[in-house]
Amino acid sequence: MNSVVFDPLLPWPVLAVLTVLVMLAAGMALWRGLAGWAWRGLAGVVILAALSGPSLRSEDRGALSDIVLMLVDGSASQRLADRPGQMASAADGIEARLRARPNTELRRIDLGDGPDDSGTLLMSKLAEVLAQESSGRIAGIIALTDGQVHDVGRAPDLPAPFHVLLSGQPDDWDRRLVVENAPAFAILGEPITLKMRIEDMGAAPVGVSHTALEVSIDGEELGPFQVPIGRPIELPLTLEHGGMNVIRFALPPAEGELTDRNNSAVIQINGVRDRLRVLLVSGEPHPGGRTWRNLLKSDSSVDLVHFTILRPPEKQDGVPVDELSLIAFPTRELFLEKIDDFDLIIFDRYKRRGILPSIYLDNVRNYVENGGAVLIAAGPDFASADSIYRSPLAAVVPAAPSARVIDMGYRPAVTELGQRHPVTAGLAPKGEGDWGRWLRQIEVEASAGNVVMSGIEEKPLLILDRVGEGRVALLASDQAWLWDRGFEGGGPQLELLRRLAHWMMKEPDLEEEALWAEPVGQRMKIIRRSLSEDVGQVTVISPSGAQQVLPLTEVSPGRFEADYTGAEIGLYRLLNGEKEAVIGLGPSAPKEFEATIATPEILSETVQAQRGGALPVSAGLPQIRDIRPGRPAAGRGWIGLTPRDAYETLAVTQVPLLPAWLVAILVLSLTLMGWLREGRR
Repeated sequence: MNSVVFDPLLPWPVLAVLTVLVMLAAGMALWRGLAGWAWRGLAGVVILAALSGPSLRSEDRGALSDIVLMLVDGSASQRLADRPGQMASAADGIEARLRARPNTELRRIDLGDGPDDSGTLLMSKLAEVLAQESSGRIAGIIALTDGQVHDVGRAPDLPAPFHVLLSGQPDDWDRRLVVENAPAFAILGEPITLKMRIEDMGAAPVGVSHTALEVSIDGEELGPFQVPIGRPIELPLTLEHGGMNVIRFALPPAEGELTDRNNSAVIQINGVRDRLRVLLVSGEPHPGGRTWRNLLKSDSSVDLVHFTILRPPEKQDGVPVDELSLIAFPTRELFLEKIDDFDLIIFDRYKRRGILPSIYLDNVRNYVENGGAVLIAAGPDFASADSIYRSPLAAVVPAAPSARVIDMGYRPAVTELGQRHPVTAGLAPKGEGDWGRWLRQIEVEASAGNVVMSGIEEKPLLILDRVGEGRVALLASDQAWLWDRGFEGGGPQLELLRRLAHWMMKEPDLEEEALWAEPVGQRMKIIRRSLSEDVGQVTVISPSGAQQVLPLTEVSPGRFEADYTGAEIGLYRLLNGEKEAVIGLGPSAPKEFEATIATPEILSETVQAQRGGALPVSAGLPQIRDIRPGRPAAGRGWIGLTPRDAYETLAVTQVPLLPAWLVAILVLSLTLMGWLREGRR
């Protein structure tokens, strides 16, 4: 291809000024009647033309073929029913027709599921491919998909018509379960309402208005319920235990539906207590009493009832009763009528003074055995003849006092067993002197439970025990408040007492024998906490029933872990001895199965932007035609491609049209002609 190009020796504005000057000079010569004005004007024009640098440019071009992009969706929703064979046949047919088209190259791009359950990322892949190709060669883009694209908002600017060939059959239909509202937390014992709906998509069978819904909590079936289709469903539910509750909903597979992968949903709700009710009974005022009160009052979820016995029966000072400002101790109401309303009872330096008859303390014993919790913070009173141990509570207290009170400084220590127990795990001092001393300990002999802290001469200091369905803790000292005051550096008093109180109130996070898992996508970390040094292996049962046995490795005292990657999505059951746990791994209904019916709606805006078309593969493969840019690119049974006539330049030659020698000859000749013409005149 030949063309004339200019490479001026002077800027174009300067050349424009020179042109004006030449025209003015020629006009002046003509006005004065000079006979050689035309020849001299032509000489000026030659000089101006030479300064503009005209050249003859010749290009040797090579034609480039058109490129057609064909994206084949191989995501999970494209592997339903007969779609794999349908898509493979359609892709081969389109490929054969494009290869038979002259001057055309095919780029086939196969894509699968996006990472981390992100669905079909067709547009992201298309943008990546377009960035690697010359847009001037793209004649068309063809996508073989079901139209369920999850990144349509990332559609790039397309240089050519975009066509969609839809998979599936006209009579495809599917049923899915959608959980619209599920709280992350729920209060134990109070009903919550879960909102869900069941949808039929596509060519669903008529006349079916209800279906069965199966519900299970932590693997325990609650029985099927008949629920409506196509209408909102509100399901009341009450959680019975704290911690994570795994709830699974499932629909039975219906005949003819595309898949049952979206027929179930797994949600996890953390059960929490509404208010923790604590009864704190202080036998007498002392510096540690306020420590307990401040700890419990600082927790907004704790309702505290605190009584301090300031006026024991033996105190007789002659003050009339009607002039006393102290309220009567409501012993009958608290220890007979409403004792079951409390989650924890704390006896802080309490001793028998006749205020609580034996029948009341026996009721406290029954309260413990039936699931209650009692914490005894012992002072010198515990070693006396009036000790609370000398009562019906002796049957549940895990240690007996020896009547010896040791008044000397010592540093509390976490026992080897305590390093494994969640109440004291991780609290051990890092070095000598990190913890301040306590100055008193009551000598006791442990008869039951677990000694998690020791004091003087490794004597039991903190003992935890389970009695019946309840729990009992004995702290054989009233000196924990020294840590709160920062005596000799203090210690983890607040954390220790907080853990102790919450363990007694049966917080799941502080169970010493526990099995649970922490899921992340398709992986989970299995955690077993135990006081034993060997917990054996854990058995993982997948949703399909397949079992795998994994060894548990101790990563810290009392904590064992194992990593597991599940190939299936759904509910997994973990077994280790008598411990059992249920965990949902991955989404119950992956993004690919949220909607499975083929549709052109999602990609319609992208298709119409280039006047392309969306055609079902079930109606047959479309013909492929050439169209001009801007014309409709699709019709009934056909799709169009835009030939681009692209080329590459192989070589370029450039020859000056006015070389210097020619310019010199022309200027001299024209100037001479002008001189001769004027001389002849």
